Amino acid sequence: MSTKLENAAPSTHTREALYKSLDNYLGALAAKDPSKVLWADEVFNTEDNVAIEVGDGLWGTITGLGDYDLRFADVKTGQVGFFGAVEETNDTSAFTVRLKVERDGRISEVETLVVRIAFGGIDIFANKNFWDKPVLNEIVPPERRRKRERMITLADGYFDTLQLNDGEIFTKFHPDCDRVENGTQSTNNKAFAEAANYPIAALGCEAQFKLGQYKYDDELRARRFPLIDEERGLVLAGGFIDHAGRLGDYQLTDGTPLTSPFRRPHSFYLLELFKIDDGAIRQIEANFINVPYKMPSPWDQR
Repeated sequence: MSTKLENAAPSTHTREALYKSLDNYLGALAAKDPSKVLWADEVFNTEDNVAIEVGDGLWGTITGLGDYDLRFADVKTGQVGFFGAVEETNDTSAFTVRLKVERDGRISEVETLVVRIAFGGIDIFANKNFWDKPVLNEIVPPERRRKRERMITLADGYFDTLQLNDGEIFTKFHPDCDRVENGTQSTNNKAFAEAANYPIAALGCEAQFKLGQYKYDDELRARRFPLIDEERGLVLAGGFIDHAGRLGDYQLTDGTPLTSPFRRPHSFYLLELFKIDDGAIRQIEANFINVPYKMPSPWDQR
């Protein structure tokens, strides 16, 4: 297993300028007009983990943007990220965009993830309601901030905890930690737990992991941490969760018998945002889709 950490060289970026680049990009996308974007001479562009030409994919099918607007920026690396909702004809999907903006304002990288539930095989997370979470927008007071390297370690520890989940915790959780996946709150959500017959969703972040619910996660691979918003305590991570599909019946750490829901090889490609406050994970926002088992990332060589 290898963990790729991004270098944080000094830069001249500002949050305002990065957000302006994001707004310009989203406006051009909504208008289906990539010529309105200030592109670098060379652009690396992916959608749902596949490298495609600028102007292809979502650029040809978008019919609108939703109101959800969760944005964050890394002024040291020139990265800006966005969680929102996108409309394609009569369907609404959660989506995430990450842009790399050069010092002259030109965009050189675009990473897009669109959670098209109709094609994903993850109907349990078919919620199309998106809502603001104030904690993700709050500025972390300087005395409660952590260095970039420590923030990455906490996010990476979350992935270590998820991988081969056996009840041991490799990170630190805030007591009020919540997680939202593809627009569905999957922690402290009794209504969802009952409706989806997914009892673990009624528990908090740490309690879920201590039970070893996710033992069917075989590897969390190709981890990347391209964006660190130090002021707001946010870490954007990318990677894959591999499911070999071999695990059948198993037990939680309290002895409760369960059967793995994943009995065929496949992987989840994810972009996941962690809120770090006072050295603990306070909130998680994740979008993910099904992809072929062990699918490589085109970002591995960047």
